[in-house]
Amino acid sequence: MTRLARSLWAQVLLAAALGALVGLAWPEGAVRLQPLGDGFIRLVRMLIAPIVFVTVVAGIARVGGLKKTGRVAWKAILAFEAFTTLALLLGLAAGLLLEPGAGMGVDPAKVDTKAIAGFTTAGKALGWADFLLGLIPKDVVDAFAKDDVLQVVFFSVLFGVALAALQAKGTRVLAFVEDLSALLFRILAMVMRLAPVGAFGAMAFSVGKFGPGTLLGLGKLIAIFYAVCALFVLVVLGLALRWSGLGLGRFLRYLRQEILIVLGTSSSEPALPLLMDKLAHLGCSRPVVGLVAPLGYAFNLAGSAAYLTLATAFIAQATGTVIGPWKWLEILAVLLVTSKTATAVTGGGFVALSATLTAVGDVPVAGLALLLGVDRAMSEARAVTNLIGNGVAAVAVSRWEGELDLVRARAVLADPAAVEAVTYQAGHVDPRSAVPDDLIR
Repeated sequence: MTRLARSLWAQVLLAAALGALVGLAWPEGAVRLQPLGDGFIRLVRMLIAPIVFVTVVAGIARVGGLKKTGRVAWKAILAFEAFTTLALLLGLAAGLLLEPGAGMGVDPAKVDTKAIAGFTTAGKALGWADFLLGLIPKDVVDAFAKDDVLQVVFFSVLFGVALAALQAKGTRVLAFVEDLSALLFRILAMVMRLAPVGAFGAMAFSVGKFGPGTLLGLGKLIAIFYAVCALFVLVVLGLALRWSGLGLGRFLRYLRQEILIVLGTSSSEPALPLLMDKLAHLGCSRPVVGLVAPLGYAFNLAGSAAYLTLATAFIAQATGTVIGPWKWLEILAVLLVTSKTATAVTGGGFVALSATLTAVGDVPVAGLALLLGVDRAMSEARAVTNLIGNGVAAVAVSRWEGELDLVRARAVLADPAAVEAVTYQAGHVDPRSAVPDDLIR
């Protein structure tokens, strides 16, 4: 009981449950608790850019180099594209078979579109050129100031490759980067103690503002989406983990506190730094984790992809729009592009959906207004699915690179407390883990 009380995941679970109760019992007051959740997310976000920088730089400079960096990057993107495509197809199949919007009879001309005006404007302006140019920061300080993970990764790769090229001359810089990494992860451990407070505030706000009355009207859509995400995790990600030599059940148990943090805050960002360190602690290659996990925030959009096809089918059915097989193929092709280009935009899911509906023309963009009330209720499932996908991709690419310590990984998943009995393989993980034992458990 004492160990359970000290466990962060148990504290987050209890805090989220209490937040939901407060949201149900006192909606007006619960809405005012939003700063607790937002404050916790901001505390973690302030660490994401520097942690990504030191992890990528140290990994490339220590055992990487340009050739390995490129190889790992394309393998990661290939895995993410496979995940995204399968999620798109799964969401579409669920939408067509279960028809969540059938019978609603919504007239698009009578829908109030003022609330979605910002999303539709951003969607029209979105394109591949904006995405590619967005990878390059205006200057280094701007990338860190905006917390733009992709821009930070871009600069970090250049820095790491240059540092590796210096060889002996860069020894002191590399030592400083590694010491800074240990310091940043120690700060992260301190911040994560506030995760229960953040989960309480965010959950109370969500329930107080959006539920349960708002959610009942579109309950079928929400239930179908959660089922689609669960099926994707169990089947697609489960098979990827099995290929890597690990089991899904124990892997999810290992990441339970990150999953609960994401559920409580409706954002996968707070879990990124701790996820990276825990994957390295598991036995994945640190250079691989340092590249794959941040890249996943732009290319691993499985949860969002399933949502986009399901939402498109829902809007078409709700407005009585008939879509043929060839038009669906066109929509899928457009979604493969728009789902990537909206990653750095606020309200990215809505922007990507707006861009898609605008491009294909047949499905009324005004139908987006039907989803405004329940989008928050589905954001948790999207974020958790993306988080788990990032973790699975890092494991799979590490295995693909031959840099997954399976003996260690199986021991960690079987009993995280007994991990010190396992021999560390050189170059895989520093035995002086930055994550305290009670956070790992």
